[in-house]
Amino acid sequence: MKTDVLIIGGGAIGSAIAHQLCRYNLDITLVEKQSDVCMGTSKANSSMVHDGYNIDGHKLKGQLCLRANSMYEQLCRDLNVDYRATTGSIFAGFDESHLEIMKQQLENSRVNGLSGLYIANHDQMMELEPNMSREVQYGLVNPNTGTINPFEFTMALAENAVMNGVKLYLNTEVTNIHVRNQKIESVETNIGRFEPKVVINSAGLYSDKIAAMVEDVDFYIHPRKGEYFLYDKKWGDHVRHCIYSPPTPVSKGMIMVPTTEGNILAGSNAVEVDDRTDFSTVGAEMDEIYSHTIHRLFPQLPRMGEVITAFAGLRSASNTEDFIISHARTVRGMINLVGIQSPGLSSAPAISEMVEKLVREVGDGLDFTEKPDYNPKRPAPVVLRNMDPEERSAFIKDNPEYGQIICRCETISRGEILDAIRRPIPALNLDAIKRRTRAGMGRCQGGFCGPRVVGILEEELGIAPLDITKRGGRSNILLGRTKDLSLLEGGIDDEKIRL
Repeated sequence: MKTDVLIIGGGAIGSAIAHQLCRYNLDITLVEKQSDVCMGTSKANSSMVHDGYNIDGHKLKGQLCLRANSMYEQLCRDLNVDYRATTGSIFAGFDESHLEIMKQQLENSRVNGLSGLYIANHDQMMELEPNMSREVQYGLVNPNTGTINPFEFTMALAENAVMNGVKLYLNTEVTNIHVRNQKIESVETNIGRFEPKVVINSAGLYSDKIAAMVEDVDFYIHPRKGEYFLYDKKWGDHVRHCIYSPPTPVSKGMIMVPTTEGNILAGSNAVEVDDRTDFSTVGAEMDEIYSHTIHRLFPQLPRMGEVITAFAGLRSASNTEDFIISHARTVRGMINLVGIQSPGLSSAPAISEMVEKLVREVGDGLDFTEKPDYNPKRPAPVVLRNMDPEERSAFIKDNPEYGQIICRCETISRGEILDAIRRPIPALNLDAIKRRTRAGMGRCQGGFCGPRVVGILEEELGIAPLDITKRGGRSNILLGRTKDLSLLEGGIDDEKIRL
């Protein structure tokens, strides 16, 4: 299949690039090896949009983070994504050494051209965060830190790209890239061959391996795991700002974030791992996160009981500890994005802008005329829980499918789940429904709504319940029908008893 641009990887970065390029008269293809977009690093991050106050402005990731900060509001307005631009963050300090770091970061924010930050004393901290430990002495307050739902943001970017003509292939893994005369000839996948003029490698944890398919490279990914706690919404007002613990050599510090959906997200550590599929949570490491960060900052938050889930994500850290975004050294038409870890989500709009410039440099007859029917807007999905009672009643009267609540924890209706299945990128399994609607993200974690969502998928997709999965692949929800199970009777003829 011929295409102008082939983007490998459907995370926040690949989706942002597709969204950036879809306005032009280009044939664009986005391939993702998983069953949905936003299933790698993008699905497990802090949800914070950093302004770059504590980052090295000389590094590429610092420059792009600072550039992207002014792009987010309009982008999220166009895409109908809930972006809280002024949640604000506080680096909480307990001793003089932390105060010294705050002074350095405050000066760094000024060097990076940011304003509004200040150092708060103990009394000011108690006003800003009444539930914080009384032992806190200082706080570096930054009113410019934002929060976002990374699932919603990535989905919106990808959906808008598809609405504007981008072809998306899920469950499509790149297996080889053929080069002829120092130029990309074809890209082999498990579903067939693509013949692109430009390949954009935004494969996250596997970006170094994709880059190595075309030439020898001097960079590599070393996965860094981070584990998180997610608290029930009843604690949502307990933390008012994004809170940093003191930084470490490999992290800006662990964080506690009041999410856009009303939970508290707490974590994460930074553990080097070899296995790029290791998303396990480790009891001892979770205990350390709780004792060193959560309990130290907010002693009333429990270790268990009110934690509705714990999970881990992998950051695609490179050996340079900076973003690597450039043309391949020896192969024309290959653009690599490697090591896009924090602040990758925050930098996504600026990264996509930079990649557009690199694609333009390839030339090769690419048509950058803007499409006359290009639409930057994405229609806002129906979110029943955000409606006031009168609006909700009137809406349900005209749309009865929204009157049947499927997920009680998050107040998600049958109509919203049907919408998710029918969206430009359809939700075809339980986790895909969860990412689009939050059905299954509440306190019971799908205990009530899970079977009901399976029933809706069965009805809407016309498939058997046994074929419905949690996240695609072989993650089947059901293994067999109860009535088909059998036991051997102890009789002489070993007669089977049907249950």
